[in-house]
Amino acid sequence: MTDLNGKFFWYELMTSDPASALAFYGDVVGWTAQAFGGGHDYQVISGSAGPMGGIMTIPAEARDCGMAPWWGGYIGSADVDADAKRLTEAGGSVKRPPEDIPGVGRFAVMADPGGAVFMLLNGSSPDGMNAPPPMANGHVGWHELYSGDFDADLTFYTGQFGWAKGEAMDMGEMGSYQLFSQDGATDFNSMSGGVMALPKEVPVPVWLFYFVVPDIDAATEKVKAGGGSVLNGPMEVPGGAWIIQATDPQGAMFALVGMRSAQG
Repeated sequence: MTDLNGKFFWYELMTSDPASALAFYGDVVGWTAQAFGGGHDYQVISGSAGPMGGIMTIPAEARDCGMAPWWGGYIGSADVDADAKRLTEAGGSVKRPPEDIPGVGRFAVMADPGGAVFMLLNGSSPDGMNAPPPMANGHVGWHELYSGDFDADLTFYTGQFGWAKGEAMDMGEMGSYQLFSQDGATDFNSMSGGVMALPKEVPVPVWLFYFVVPDIDAATEKVKAGGGSVLNGPMEVPGGAWIIQATDPQGAMFALVGMRSAQG
């Protein structure tokens, strides 16, 4: 099994309308879904290489505090309590203290120094998970941080999780786009994401996840037809892939990455 400690490995949509979200993403990304534990409160979603996340209703207490539909990511942790303490001492903060999820594991909700939220999870299953192959359809192909504190966040993730910095790309007025890998490698092909300063168009620091699709143009049309909104793209990126950033019909921000067909 893949060592998932310090790496994003599970992605979760909290939304106001799970049934509609499942239909939308099933069409756009091609996910299949299965209810967890035989109920309907949590739907496990799978890409071409197996389960990769879940969709659920925004909890009542979070909704009452103003939470809007949102994609969050879980980082693997061998000891959630110790990691929450260590990350707090490094400049992060605890948004929800460590607690157990029956049948799932122990988790905590954290924020980095700039304010972007992520989760820690130590799964209770002894089987673990294997990471999907690079650019597997329906899985996350890229992780992007819109950072509230660029320098502090880079130090936080590289220092606390062992991520490695790759090339820094000059984006003009938007500043630097710092590539990173989650496995400590520094070559371009090992890069798994990028960090950039929070753009003025984005209201709060946030992690944005790029789901892999086989045809970016077909997926873009499905986003529009399904009631989503394309915010940017399609745009070509280094390596020959194309991306869009979008919101789903309930307002959650997400992104897609894929190749352009010969007709595109």
